[in-house]
Amino acid sequence: MPSARPSFFVLVAVIGGLAIFSSTLSKTPVLPLFAHALHATPAEIGWIVMASTIPGILISFPAGALSDHLGHRRVLLASLVVFATAPLLYLGVSTPWQLMAVRFYHGFATAIFGTVATAAIAERYTADRAARLSTYSSATIVGRSIAPFLGGTLISLASFHAVYVACAVSGVLALAAGLLLRDHAPRPKAELALPHFWASLATVLRDRGIMLVSLIEAAQYLVFGAVEAFLALYAASLGIPAWEIGIILGVQLVSIVLSKPLMGRVSDRIGRRRVILPGLLLGAASVALVPIAPGFLTLAALSLTFGLGFATVTSSTSALVADLTRNGRYGASMGVLRTVMDVGQSIGPVLTGWMVGTAGYASAFTLLAAVLVAATALLALLPRDA
Repeated sequence: MPSARPSFFVLVAVIGGLAIFSSTLSKTPVLPLFAHALHATPAEIGWIVMASTIPGILISFPAGALSDHLGHRRVLLASLVVFATAPLLYLGVSTPWQLMAVRFYHGFATAIFGTVATAAIAERYTADRAARLSTYSSATIVGRSIAPFLGGTLISLASFHAVYVACAVSGVLALAAGLLLRDHAPRPKAELALPHFWASLATVLRDRGIMLVSLIEAAQYLVFGAVEAFLALYAASLGIPAWEIGIILGVQLVSIVLSKPLMGRVSDRIGRRRVILPGLLLGAASVALVPIAPGFLTLAALSLTFGLGFATVTSSTSALVADLTRNGRYGASMGVLRTVMDVGQSIGPVLTGWMVGTAGYASAFTLLAAVLVAATALLALLPRDA
């Protein structure tokens, strides 16, 4: 029924907002600061940040393919159980390696939810796909935007543990709302055979356009993951207090919330490439300038600018992959996109941690800018029909 469509969209956006708020609160800005308080080295902090992205590499495609077969609701509920339970495990962490293990478990939540939620929206809405995906993404980023401010405040006024209690409350609310979800249409009753599973994966992997767009997304998230982890530490090295670091990271996410739906509508009208290219260059310029930023206001301005570039790129990448998807394999296609993206996001903090430890922040942020510049070359390789 027509009335079911907007109710699904609103519900999945609310659930996404609560779930991603919980996830972001567990890491921005608390994760690198908590890891540092546990006496983790810069390289160990890179591994800790990376730990939550490894599940995306392992589970994104299987979760997407499974949702194509079983329906989106069941798979989404599985991810929401992790959102509700993972925050409680942080309360018992006392070493960097324990923190890494909890981050690994927590990563399954965002890996599954992000893949299946975007696949569900891409399948239901075709005419305004980029606008819908971007609006949904902005709804989740509302949670991302609030989290750094609240996280920084809770650390300053209370403790690290207070942050993770707040994460648990939000995760439980997301799970409760998820019980109201309904699938769009009945799924086939047949068993999901391994040959069909691997054939679906091979079909997507052979699609040159999907793989190139996935690599562009991976480059963008490589830089995003690195900035998310080490911008906070760079700001702390300048003597900036935790609550101001929360603002620096928070304005970046606010800029993403406000600009992403607009850029999605622009992408639907003028084409995906024309939106992705300026976003990559804007992000590269803002990251390159971070090492010469003297203090709070300059870092906040650069963080906001990076958010605009990130929103511009990611408003079009998921929609472009959905445009290129054939035979209704939206879950499989989004799973491959998320897997490649998570590879990039996994490499980012580890590479940056190593660079910071061996060559300093200036070299690390310059390398990140070069990654975004290199990603622009991939646009020229996209097939003409993309």
